[in-house]
Amino acid sequence: MAFRAPTLLALSAVTLLSGCSAFRNYDSELAQTNQQLAAGNVDAALTLLEKNNTGPDKDLLYYFEKGELLRAKGDLSGSQGAWTAADQVVGKWEDSVKLDTDKYLAQFGSFLVNDKVRRYEGYDYEKVMLTTQMALNLLAVNDFDGARTAIKKTHEREAVIAELRDKEYLKSEEEAEKEGIKTQYKDLQGYPVASLDAPEVVGLKNSYQSAFSHYLAGFVYEALGEKDLAAPGYRKAAELRPNTPLLEQALVNLDKPAKSDDSDILIVVQSGLAPARDSIRVPLPLPIDNNLVITPLSFPVIKPDTSTAPFAQIGVDGRQLDLTALNSTTAMSRRALRDDMPGIIVRTAVRAITKGAAQKKLNETNPLAGLAVGISSAVLEGADTRTWRTLPDTTQVVRLRLKKGEHQVTLPSVAGGSQVKVTVDQRYQVITLRAVGSQVFAAGNAAHVIPGANATAVASLKQP
Repeated sequence: MAFRAPTLLALSAVTLLSGCSAFRNYDSELAQTNQQLAAGNVDAALTLLEKNNTGPDKDLLYYFEKGELLRAKGDLSGSQGAWTAADQVVGKWEDSVKLDTDKYLAQFGSFLVNDKVRRYEGYDYEKVMLTTQMALNLLAVNDFDGARTAIKKTHEREAVIAELRDKEYLKSEEEAEKEGIKTQYKDLQGYPVASLDAPEVVGLKNSYQSAFSHYLAGFVYEALGEKDLAAPGYRKAAELRPNTPLLEQALVNLDKPAKSDDSDILIVVQSGLAPARDSIRVPLPLPIDNNLVITPLSFPVIKPDTSTAPFAQIGVDGRQLDLTALNSTTAMSRRALRDDMPGIIVRTAVRAITKGAAQKKLNETNPLAGLAVGISSAVLEGADTRTWRTLPDTTQVVRLRLKKGEHQVTLPSVAGGSQVKVTVDQRYQVITLRAVGSQVFAAGNAAHVIPGANATAVASLKQP
């Protein structure tokens, strides 16, 4: 019995913790969902999403994922409904930040609460991409006024984020100094430091401002005749992604008269899936009860998606045109983690020191309770792996003038060699295509994937 009692206690603790919904394996769930999406089985992907979210209180990630899956299905109304629910959640977050930033930071920065059991509030780039994707839904049905509203919200959201992060990073530095924690992510032995220091990551101004979002804003304002607002959009895009001819040319062409019989077309090609987050353990020396103890601690790492081969050209009416990359979710995700790592290290280290000291005292008075605390800590201390996984990874564009009427867009063989019939009937028009694996999805009335030799590898789903 002396052996079985602690064993049963330990097993009970693990069972209770692993059964809690807060400790679900989100990465595994979405890997299965995305496999169905990459195979063109959007309904199956939606079924999996619902199966994994049966509770009455749906979280932000549920609405993120559902909106993107419904968009792939061609149900723009349903997609916009899901994303509106997500936007309301983010709006409440904005209100709490604006009401009392210091109080919000104090609550969110609690050292004793593991990051993965906190309410998921979305990463900054996800909050900004949400309203950008909502704008694309509206542009798919030529609702430029609605897209303008979504874009305005994007700009306002960026301002809230910028002010919050400035205060958060300063607070993190102060807390690290107060707790005597000098460890930086570059000091973590075995951690993939190079992935956070890659040129495409450190070259970003921050983790949330996207050249694509601002270029799209410029295009929408230009289409609505608001050139005084279009210019700042194009200028900001060029600032975020320097030496990009497309962005520089947009400013040059802004005041040039266009031919009356031509339409100004922006083709947006979004491909791949957002990267996953994984958890790795790194040994870190910590001062616990006046002793330096080597303690394995968990930290998040970014795992890029490999479902979709990259491509840099599309065909339009037989002409091969270069695409210009304006957004990388992988780079933004890594930048977000790079910026967050100082705070993550402080919270993780302080939590480990506090629990280590508490467990030592328990072991001296009640070994069984100490064992239970130790097992609980081991289960709880994984890094947070939640993130918006169906979000497109790469956004590329090409802008051109076309006559009104039907045109043919051809994607390369790595994207299934798909052919898309595009109907141009507006003075300004945005056509958005999505490639995942060898599947191509098109939503809205103006773009339809043409079934052909690769019909089994192509999903063409129209707006209901």
